[in-house]
Amino acid sequence: MGLALEFASTVRHDGHGGLVDDLATPEGFAAWTGVEPDERLRQRVVELRWAARTLYAHAAHAGERLDAPHLMDLDRALALVNEAAARVPRTPRLEWGDPPRVTYRDSAGAGDRLAAGLATAVIEFLGGPERARLRACPAPRCVRYFVREHPRQEWCGPSCGNRARVSRHYHRARD
Repeated sequence: MGLALEFASTVRHDGHGGLVDDLATPEGFAAWTGVEPDERLRQRVVELRWAARTLYAHAAHAGERLDAPHLMDLDRALALVNEAAARVPRTPRLEWGDPPRVTYRDSAGAGDRLAAGLATAVIEFLGGPERARLRACPAPRCVRYFVREHPRQEWCGPSCGNRARVSRHYHRARD
């Protein structure tokens, strides 16, 4: 799973009807990003993550899910992702040697670089060929996105497949 989906997967179902957010606390943010906790940066990254999840929901035609109250307007999500990526303009620099090589420089701080890297991963994922295989897991209460690896894959993982089958059996038996 690439960075774009790992980023979106920092939100998942808690097993009790709610959501777990790995970035909800400064400690969780530091553990996931490897960056020293800074509340403003954490809030920016969380908002960027919800923007990414909004774009994924639109791309995967996700419908109503547990995370729907956190999603935002499509135009706002696009603006947030594009603005985050644009905060770190890179300048190519030619270094002469045998062979000559190109390096890139920027004057951004670590926080802008983190947000831009995450936004760029989201942009490249949604603008690339894997987007066509992006799916929203249809299992009850699941809020994960996944890239379909084979034509018969319906769920993000075996546990969601089992949960969906148990739910279907339960509803058939009760009806």
